[in-house]
Amino acid sequence: MKQFMIKFGLVVAGGAIQGLGMGLFLFPNFIPSGGAGGIAVLINYWFHINMGLALWIVNIFMLFFGVKILGKRFALWTVIGITITSISLHFFEQGFSPDRNLLFDVVAGSVFLGTGIGILMRQGVSNGGVGVVALIISTKRNILPGKPLFYVNVCIFFITAIIIDWKIILLALVSQWISTKVIDQVCQLTFSQSYTLGWRKK
Repeated sequence: MKQFMIKFGLVVAGGAIQGLGMGLFLFPNFIPSGGAGGIAVLINYWFHINMGLALWIVNIFMLFFGVKILGKRFALWTVIGITITSISLHFFEQGFSPDRNLLFDVVAGSVFLGTGIGILMRQGVSNGGVGVVALIISTKRNILPGKPLFYVNVCIFFITAIIIDWKIILLALVSQWISTKVIDQVCQLTFSQSYTLGWRKK
C-alpha cells in the first residue's frame, strides 16, 4: 500500500507539473507540447473547446488503441496521469497574462513540461497522446520510442503550423529540445528502465 501511495503521489505530481507547463506557458501561445498537444491546439482553434478537455479527449482516444498491447495496468496509470494533467491545465490556463514575454513562456513551459513527463516516465507511465502510439510502435519493432515519437510529433507540428501560424513549428521544436533535455535530467539512469519489458509484461 505504501508503494502504491508513493507511486500515486508521483503520478499526480508529474501530471500536475506537466499541466502547469502547458496551461500557464505553452498552450496560451498556441505552442503544442507534443503531438497530442498539437491536436488539442487544433481542436481548440477549430471548435473553441476548452484546452484541458480537448487534451483529455485526444489522450483517451489514443490510449484506447494501446490498451491491448501495453496492458491494463499501464493504461490505468496513464489515464490517471493524463486526467490530472488535463485538470491542472484547465486550472493554470486561467492565470495566463497576455503581457508576458514569449521567450520566457517557451523556456519556462518547456522546463515544467519536461519535469512533469520525466516524473511520469520514472514511474513507467506514459504522458499520453502520441507517446502511447510511440510505445506501440516500439513494442512491435522492439525499439525505443524516441524516434517514432519525434517523427509523429514533427508531422503534427507541421500541420498545426500550416493551419495556425508557421512560427509555431520553430517554437514547438525549441520547446521539444528543452523539454527533452529536462526529461533526461529528471530520469537520469532510470530513463531506459521506463521502456524496458516491465511495462510490456503488465
